[in-house]
Amino acid sequence: MGDVSIIQATASDVAGQIGMMWEVLKAPLLVPLLKTAVYICLVMELMLFVERLYMGIVIVLVKIFMKKPDKRYKWEPMADDDLEIGNGDFPKVLVQIPMFNEKEVYKISIGAACNLSWPSDRLVIQVLDDSTDPIVKDMVETECLRWASKGLNITYQVRETRGGYKAGALKEGLKHNYVKDCEYVVIFDADFRPEPDFLRRSIPYLIHNPEIALVQGRWRFAINEAGGWKDRTTVEDMDLAVRASLKGWKFVYLGDLQVKSELPSTFKAFRFQQHRWSCGPANLFRKMVMEIVRNKKVNFWKKFYVIYSFFFVRKIIAHMVTFFFFCVVLPLTLLVPEVEVPIWAAIYIPCIITTLNSVGTPRSIHLLFYWILFENVMAFHRTKATFIGLLEAKRANEWVVTEKLGDALKNKDKAKPTKKARGSLFGDRILPQELGFAAFLFFCGLYDVLYGKRQYFVYVFLQVITFTIAGLGYVGTIVPS
Repeated sequence: MGDVSIIQATASDVAGQIGMMWEVLKAPLLVPLLKTAVYICLVMELMLFVERLYMGIVIVLVKIFMKKPDKRYKWEPMADDDLEIGNGDFPKVLVQIPMFNEKEVYKISIGAACNLSWPSDRLVIQVLDDSTDPIVKDMVETECLRWASKGLNITYQVRETRGGYKAGALKEGLKHNYVKDCEYVVIFDADFRPEPDFLRRSIPYLIHNPEIALVQGRWRFAINEAGGWKDRTTVEDMDLAVRASLKGWKFVYLGDLQVKSELPSTFKAFRFQQHRWSCGPANLFRKMVMEIVRNKKVNFWKKFYVIYSFFFVRKIIAHMVTFFFFCVVLPLTLLVPEVEVPIWAAIYIPCIITTLNSVGTPRSIHLLFYWILFENVMAFHRTKATFIGLLEAKRANEWVVTEKLGDALKNKDKAKPTKKARGSLFGDRILPQELGFAAFLFFCGLYDVLYGKRQYFVYVFLQVITFTIAGLGYVGTIVPS
């Protein structure tokens, strides 16, 4: 009993000392720091609110008053193939398909490109394979030869190195002599499945409207006139789009021209993808901001929009305010009651921003609640990636290809079972960072239940559940290695 009493007394003393240190540090150090953090977060939240409000108004006005692209621009259907007249009215189009170890989807993407409704003598299909797996390379080359035997003008291209990743492959592909007479370039990722009429619906915009450079993410330049493909960041398409925009060209988005693609199948793959999509724009902003400022072909307001709205608010501030405010600062104020967050900043403004975000995708409004919680989890990785891109740290230009499954899941019963790699359960399923944030938020929520009066614990505990689900790997599909 004596030993037990000593242990209890020691534990009590330790708790008392921790409590005393907390009170000593709180007033002179933690309170001012947390107040400053709250003010910074409020400014960022208001910046995001104004930008979202502006975009929401623009989207509504466009939907109500703006004519559809086929009414706004000149568009004429392509003439049917005529053996007597020939295919002279059809411009020659280059289709580029960059690949990297795409074992599950290479047949689908190559087949979709080869089935495009376009005269075969006016179509050049270029498979740019950077695969490191010799078996996959042989499979892709064999598939290309199979389609070539059917009369398709399809070429299999490989490089000695993966320099520049996808941008490097696309850039190298344009150097071959057989593509010099191609007037337009279409790029499909390895998981894209365009419908046969894709070219017939999109190319006429480019033919009849010389001021248009892009249709739904597909380029028409004069790619070389915009400076060509650059491998300075992992968002080569955004890089080229910004440079093309700064030259005064217009872009057309066709919402009804849809191309099937594949979502990341695992949470790990999604994290890598989001790292690239967050790090790349921040790194591009660092490299292009002065180029945009010095540009003389666009006016001041377009420069302001690109720098402030497109890059600074959407690609940097949006990630930071979501993570720091809702996952760090707001929970910490539950432990430090001397620091208060205005109710308009904690509830009203976020609700309005969320509603505005749903304006562009009204069909997904039923997923809004789950989306908010999941976005807060992803904000941690996006914020980290944003800082890496801004500082151009070690992983700034890292490219981890998003694993694609194609129809592998549909055919899993037919396939032979594969032995799961030892240790992959922890690497793919158990994520310490997410679980660590779940524990932190749980402590803040529990403290609010026991001692607080703000009742934010409801939101905090919902976030605890989401971080825990993500941390235990119950997001996405887990496929054995």
